[in-house]
Amino acid sequence: MSHVLITGAATGIGLASAQRLLADGHQVTATYHGTPLPPELAACSSVSLDITDATSIQTALKEAETQAGPIEVLVANAGSTHDTLLVRMDDEKFEEMLTTNLTSAFRLTKAVLPSMMRARRGRLIFISSIVALTGGPGQTNYAASKAGLIGFARSLVRELGSRNITANVILPGAIATKLLHDAGDNRRQQIEAQIPLGRVGQPDEVGAVVQFLASEGASYINGALITVDGGLGMGV
Repeated sequence: MSHVLITGAATGIGLASAQRLLADGHQVTATYHGTPLPPELAACSSVSLDITDATSIQTALKEAETQAGPIEVLVANAGSTHDTLLVRMDDEKFEEMLTTNLTSAFRLTKAVLPSMMRARRGRLIFISSIVALTGGPGQTNYAASKAGLIGFARSLVRELGSRNITANVILPGAIATKLLHDAGDNRRQQIEAQIPLGRVGQPDEVGAVVQFLASEGASYINGALITVDGGLGMGV
């Protein structure tokens, strides 16, 4: 079993992923920021991490490795959204999304790579969004940051494949998390009406894919984009 670091593990997809990986016997380090970890993750190691701060990332990863050894699987899950139409969006709100959703993945990956390269083994799992492919009104900043993860991951595949380090991207659709709740009932209903399955997804349904990608059964899956969206983005 592996030492897995999951960012944003206090709620939603991160929490569901951590629970599944714990059940598989992995050593899980769960990161949190603001919201403390729930009792369900009492068996995890834990570190506080602000993914927008480079120093916090370095400190947290050193602490995680001190507690449980080199990180063998990275699940870059933490992120946020701040929707507004482009004509109303200022530079700060655009750059905020890039820092939170994309630059953080770069910093985290760069920090965990040395030990993975020495071990000639590693799994990099990035949580993007179906909006990276479909776009979304008022989401130019969010979509750009999440689409950037795709190019980032696939470039890593070209660089690291010979060292047995894989990189894959999960693209959730409408999942019952705080981000969807904060969008409001009207927006949720609009999205739900477009989903062929006729419902939003649950965090555990994304967690199941994270669980698989971290398993030995996924050793030959590399550079994949895996949608978990009920068919919302079908065809893109």
